[in-house]
Amino acid sequence: MDTQEILNKFKPTKDNLLPILHSLQDNNPQNYLTDEALRATAKHLNISLSSVYGVVGYYTMFSRKPRGKYVIRFCTSPVCSLMGSINVLDFFSQRLGIAIGETTSDGIFTLEESECLGRCSKAPAMMINKQHYVNLTPELIESIIQQLKNS
Repeated sequence: MDTQEILNKFKPTKDNLLPILHSLQDNNPQNYLTDEALRATAKHLNISLSSVYGVVGYYTMFSRKPRGKYVIRFCTSPVCSLMGSINVLDFFSQRLGIAIGETTSDGIFTLEESECLGRCSKAPAMMINKQHYVNLTPELIESIIQQLKNS
């Protein structure tokens, strides 16, 4: 689905900015927002391009650079940190051979940090695309990596 088709699904009102941005990013195979898509969004909503860029820059769920098929967001909140998220994040980083903010060379995984995923009672937690994972251990992560690689 191209940018204009996506925009046409939304009324040109400012309150549709976030849903439009999510839809544009979700429909991009590289999980990011292109400059072209952001310009078209500003025009569609009749708002300034700087306003659109401001929203994209503010929310960490949006990206202006290409990412992997699977975007992995590790919670680094104090609760998750106390429950070992940094060790689990280090395991994931070593296993995939990438640092936070990087994408694997095959374009499958991108590793990101997130301040809070709202899963404190089952920390440490992460989110891959829209799926939450909790009570993380290296063994569970290895299993998840294999499942995703095989899908």
